[in-house]
Amino acid sequence: METRSQWGTRAGFILAAVGSAVGLGNIWRFPAVAYENGGGAFFIPYLFALLTAGIPILIMEFTMGHKYKGSAPLTFKRMNKKSEFVGWWAVAVSFVISTYYAVIIAWAMSYSVFSFNLNWGSDTEGFLFNEYLNLSVDPGQTGGFVPGVLIPLILVWVVVLGILFKGVKKGIEIANRIFIPALVIIFLIIVIRAITLPGAIDGLQAFFAPEFSKILEPDVWVAAYGQIFFSLSIAFAIMITYSSYLPKKSDITGNAFITGFGNSSFELLAGIGVFSVLGFMASQSGVAVDEVVAGGVGLAFVVFPAIINEFPGLNGLFGFLFFASLVLAGLTSLMSITETYVAGLVDKFKISRTKAVLFGGGTAAVISLLFATQGGLFFLDAADYFINQFGVAMLGLVEVVLIAWVLREVKNLQLHANEISDIRLGSWWSFSLTFITPIVLGYMMFGLFKQNILKEFATDNGNYEGYPDMFITFGGWAVAAGALIVGIIMASTKWKSSSQVNKESETREAK
Repeated sequence: METRSQWGTRAGFILAAVGSAVGLGNIWRFPAVAYENGGGAFFIPYLFALLTAGIPILIMEFTMGHKYKGSAPLTFKRMNKKSEFVGWWAVAVSFVISTYYAVIIAWAMSYSVFSFNLNWGSDTEGFLFNEYLNLSVDPGQTGGFVPGVLIPLILVWVVVLGILFKGVKKGIEIANRIFIPALVIIFLIIVIRAITLPGAIDGLQAFFAPEFSKILEPDVWVAAYGQIFFSLSIAFAIMITYSSYLPKKSDITGNAFITGFGNSSFELLAGIGVFSVLGFMASQSGVAVDEVVAGGVGLAFVVFPAIINEFPGLNGLFGFLFFASLVLAGLTSLMSITETYVAGLVDKFKISRTKAVLFGGGTAAVISLLFATQGGLFFLDAADYFINQFGVAMLGLVEVVLIAWVLREVKNLQLHANEISDIRLGSWWSFSLTFITPIVLGYMMFGLFKQNILKEFATDNGNYEGYPDMFITFGGWAVAAGALIVGIIMASTKWKSSSQVNKESETREAK
């Protein structure tokens, strides 16, 4: 039996899993999605999606990693040799995400420094796109490097790869033990300050006001499942990898519930903080809250700096805390994303962890330089959209169909989880995985393919963001398809036998 790295404590594992799940999307995606889909009423489909898809898949992936003791490729191979490519596909998707995710953290690092002097001035949009990102080329063109992005990007990779070099217990676990409590404390300070601002009540009323007629719309339910799916770090190899480091006796089901509800609690906290400051901005501008609602990059790097400008005092400190929270949330997620391919390389090629971090992380770092160019934002936007919709979501559908309908593993996984967990899984879990999740994800994927192939976006040419066909083909579809092709190629290569060097390395790491 090989010696595998292990978490030092249960709390260490849970903090790492929550750290992976809590990312940038919790802060800048959830508040806008909830508001646009019924406000307070959105929590009904959201909670339903959490209990019928999010936590069931989380339990499934925790159990797979724990039972088969391997990275995603090794876990799928041990279930059935022909399914190994699914594990590598998930690893390839993680690899792509890590290359541009690091760049967004680099932006947040820059902005945390800009906060002290409010360098963005009064035209926050012009500052982001013209002065900071120097976005002066067309989609598909790179232009030169942008030093203001390149330098913090290098720093991000130095920090993340430095942590991963240290291993699971001494690196990832210790980093999460520091970063996650720090993130929660910083965000609590932000929220407490935000709810005391003038106009905050109006923002919270807009956020929580229930629009019950909305929950009769199918798109609202799809949005709820999408939010749960993308925010829990499921279906791209992370949770399988992390749970493979759990000791033999582990409360898998309990860990999944804590992780799932921990992630949702942070999302709710983010919603309260974001809508409090949006209410403040609306009151300062003399407009309704719905006129200032935004999400994504625009919320974080355009709207928030504008809000910080209007703060009654300590603008610089509040700005620093907000962008520092983005950096911490991003780093804990990037660590977990990068660990998927580090673990895959160690398992498959029996190389030392150091070599895997150097090769895998180093390659990702070099590719990420593309997003530090003048045209980097266009590449980032296209890659992010296509790899999430046709990588992560597609993988989720393939994964549950494979486990529930092809390999018929649900019963085996249920028995394994019930043997070691305090909460016993019943028909709720198997029914969710076998019927509800495949149907909802299948419906989502049908809608996504239809929207993209038939060009149904509300843009001039019908493409996502109005990008040219050539750019959509190579910057979007090719990236998503490339991840699947890489997965198939990697699965066709032979597994190396253990070397003495690797055994010694793993034994040291496990101590």
